[in-house]
Amino acid sequence: MNRASVDPELAALRGELVERAAADQRARAELDPVAPAPEQWAAVHRVDEDNVRWFAPIVAVHGWPGRRAVGADGAHAAWVLAQHAPAPYRACWLPKLRAAVKNRDAAARDLAFLSDRVATDQGRPQRYGTQRLRLGAEAAGRLYPLHRPAEVNLARADIGLDPLPDSAIEAAYSSFDEIAAATSGGFR
Repeated sequence: MNRASVDPELAALRGELVERAAADQRARAELDPVAPAPEQWAAVHRVDEDNVRWFAPIVAVHGWPGRRAVGADGAHAAWVLAQHAPAPYRACWLPKLRAAVKNRDAAARDLAFLSDRVATDQGRPQRYGTQRLRLGAEAAGRLYPLHRPAEVNLARADIGLDPLPDSAIEAAYSSFDEIAAATSGGFR
């Protein structure tokens, strides 16, 4: 039993996390999958900015909202908010999520996605192969550079993620210079 099931304040926090994550996902579901319009992105950014304004003080004061406090769905919702926050916030929150995972208070899968996102934010190769770059009408996109391509599926298996096809690993960008060239230097 998590504390949110008995503590009204934690239950309210859990509810707000879940609702905000749902709003995040609704805004993203409204994006045109081929060519999102600027107003669609503006709606996503408004949701993200509102979530950061609300979430940042909670993490700063109370730490990562883990499963024991807000339940599994609340902890996962916290990850959704972090994953879509600006890069400096993600980098700041990564150690907090890492500590929660170490204490079995958050999902290793969520940590893998946030770790890879922070790595790609910082121009470093990703470990788990969770981040892709989609250019133009590319349906699936290509993986950002991988830290150890031959070991990515071992890392994924360790945390319960399905393996990537060999073709996706082979097609991964080899470097951030390759991405810059593919995007005319404007991927950041």
